Amino acid sequence: MKADGTDDSAVVVTALSLTGFRNLATAKLEIPRAGAVLIGENGHGKTNFLEALYYLQLLRSFRGALDADVVSFGADGFHLGASVDAGDGRASISIGFEKMSRRKKATIDGKKPPRLSDAFGHVPTVMFSPRDAQLVSGAPSERRRYLDIMLAATSRKYLHALHSYRMALLQRNSALRAAMRGSGSPAEVEVWEPAMAEHGAVLVDARAEWSGLCAGEFGELCAAIGETASATLRYRARLAGTGDTRAALAASLEEHRPMDLRRGITHAGPHRDELVLELGGHDMREFASAGQQRTGAIALRMLEAATLRESCGGKPVLLLDDPFAELDSRRSAAILELLASSGFGQTFLCVPKAEEIPVELSRVDRWSIRAGVITR
Repeated sequence: MKADGTDDSAVVVTALSLTGFRNLATAKLEIPRAGAVLIGENGHGKTNFLEALYYLQLLRSFRGALDADVVSFGADGFHLGASVDAGDGRASISIGFEKMSRRKKATIDGKKPPRLSDAFGHVPTVMFSPRDAQLVSGAPSERRRYLDIMLAATSRKYLHALHSYRMALLQRNSALRAAMRGSGSPAEVEVWEPAMAEHGAVLVDARAEWSGLCAGEFGELCAAIGETASATLRYRARLAGTGDTRAALAASLEEHRPMDLRRGITHAGPHRDELVLELGGHDMREFASAGQQRTGAIALRMLEAATLRESCGGKPVLLLDDPFAELDSRRSAAILELLASSGFGQTFLCVPKAEEIPVELSRVDRWSIRAGVITR
C-alpha cells in the first residue's frame, strides 16, 4: 500500500494529454495515483473527461458516438495520450483520429500494433453511470455488449473470435439479402456458417462459463446493496440439439436458414442470445422497480471490475459519473461500502457540487471544470 492509500497492484493513469476531444480544452495533466474528483455544473465537460479516459480501453466512445462526432468543433481530429503504471511495469498508449481521412491510429510504447484491436483493453477501466440502468432495463443487446466488452478486454481469444464472428455474420446477412433479391443463392449463404459456428462457439462458451461462475456473486452483491429477494443471472443461448457448442450452433444456423432466406437476416447465433437477470424468480427487465434495476446494474459493474482485476492482476481504473444521483442514501452507502471493502484503486468521480462528494473519497484531489477547462 502506498502512502496516498492506493494499492500497489492498482492500474494507474499517471499522465493524460487531450487534444481536440469533445469540448475539452487542450491539456497535459499529471494525475495523482488516487485519482481525482472533478467538480462542475452539467454541460461543462465532466462526462467528456471520463469518456476520454474510457476511450483508452474501448478505442471508441462509450456513448456509441462516431469518432468524427467526438472531434472538437473546428478541429481536424483528436489525440489522446496516457502514461500507465500497471504495477508490473509502465507503458504509454496514444490514440489519434483524423477527421478528413477518417483514419484512427494507436501506438503502445511508441509502436503501432499489427492490428488496431491489439490496443483494445490496454487500460483496464470500469465506468459507473446513471445510464447503467439500461444494462437491466434495456434490450438484450445492452447485456450482450456488456459481456462482449468485458470478455474481449480480458481474453485475446475472445476478442479475435468476436471480430471473426461479426465479419462472418455481416457476410452471411449480405448473402441473405442478395438471395432475397434473386442475385444470390442459398449456397452462398451456407458457406459462411462453418466460420460462424467455429467463432460463435468461443463466444457462447465463454459467456456461459462467466455467467455460471458469477451467478451466485451477483445475488450476493444485490443482497449487500439492499435487495431482500434472491437475485441471479444466467446465460440463455439459442442452440439446436445437444452436444458440443460448435455442432449445436451449426445445427441452429441450418435449422433457421429457410426463415433467414425469407426475411434476409440471421436469427440464430450468439448475436441473438441473452443474459437473463432475475429477482425473486422474475425477469428484472420487466418486473423490477427502477431502484432494483439500478441495483442490478451496479452489481454487474462490480462483477466487471472483479473480472478485470482477476485478469490483469490489479484493480482497474474506476470512473464514477455522478453514480448515486438516482439512488437513495441507504443504497448509496451500501455501494460505497462494497467498493471500499475491496480497496479503491485509482478513482475518478464527477459531481456537480463539492458537498456531493462521499466521505470515502473526501481525501482525493479535487479539480474543477468549466467550459471544458480543467483546473486543479
